[in-house]
Amino acid sequence: MRLRKTSVGVAVVAALSLAACDGGGSSDVGAAASASASTSTEPSAGSGSPSGDGATDGSTDGSGGGDSQASASATASVSPSGSSSGGVCRTADLSFSSSGGMAEGELLINLRNTGSASCSMHGFPGLDLKGKDGTVSAARNSGRSAPTVTLTPGEATNFSLYFPPNSSGGSGVTFTSALVTPPNETHSHSMSLSVNVPAGDGTASRITVTPVGSGK
Repeated sequence: MRLRKTSVGVAVVAALSLAACDGGGSSDVGAAASASASTSTEPSAGSGSPSGDGATDGSTDGSGGGDSQASASATASVSPSGSSSGGVCRTADLSFSSSGGMAEGELLINLRNTGSASCSMHGFPGLDLKGKDGTVSAARNSGRSAPTVTLTPGEATNFSLYFPPNSSGGSGVTFTSALVTPPNETHSHSMSLSVNVPAGDGTASRITVTPVGSGK
């Protein structure tokens, strides 16, 4: 998992030191603000590394961030093979929202086809969590296979974001937005997203995403 230092380097160290004091642990998302902590041998799924089979340049599209929508439609066509129907789903033709997952420490990121034609997605998305203390790129959850998902206009699919919930009793580290890059795309979408994690050891490496459409 890669963490890209921002211009708030000194503030990052101070904020995370205070977070560690509150939570009683050492600061791994303190290491989240200064080092890679990915547990996967594959490249990180964040915006600074390949998303699915494509790469991401970290740019954002012109659409706004995350309104809350219902969970993704169950009618999207999912194929376990790599075959696709229609062109690749482009960031500009998708809407993005979040909803609660099945358990604490899981959020669903919903992707809906707002274009006029069917499109397909296959692979891992890129996702960077951002906050005043820095940026963390989610690693790939290697326990899930990647199906090919075909969306007709209006249909939706999703992927899961997993993170360790903060039950430390301290303030932890809070992220306030996410930069999402669909598989095989080079443009990203910024959306509001609130995630609070502990500031202890092993935190950064436990922030992961599943492939688009992988389900439960």
